[in-house]
Amino acid sequence: MQNNTFYNEILTEHNMNPYHKHELADADLSLEGVNPSCGDDIVLSLKVADGIITDGAYTGDGCAISQASADMMLDLVIGKPKDEALRLADIFVRMIKGTASEEEIEELEEASVLRDISHMPARVKCAVLGWHTMEQMFAGGQKTPLIPKEEKPEVCHM
Repeated sequence: MQNNTFYNEILTEHNMNPYHKHELADADLSLEGVNPSCGDDIVLSLKVADGIITDGAYTGDGCAISQASADMMLDLVIGKPKDEALRLADIFVRMIKGTASEEEIEELEEASVLRDISHMPARVKCAVLGWHTMEQMFAGGQKTPLIPKEEKPEVCHM
């Protein structure tokens, strides 16, 4: 990681004090995202009016990376049009793959601290869970298959 202290501070802050981790009453859209390889499980909920994401929240369990990434994503997309949120999700995924430009990565604000997750292949799915869930939601809500609780693997921990 380029600046491990900054990375750890942001990750810790979004885990200890997640602003968006709560139920969202009257959500227009809601979708569960599951990372079957480690058991991360979130339910992403959004309020959308006239194509603008006006509010968002998530609930669920998972490792520090999956939870912080979902929280940072919501910080970034609330107040933005759906198309802009999807463009930012595309940049995030390309950042993780190492193909986003520096200018694009800057647009991700705090979420850019996760750029070096690509060097930790086991954590990539954790980082992109919230982002992929949002993409699936806007693509028509094709859910990730649900895994019964008793069959879910242990949640990966950081």
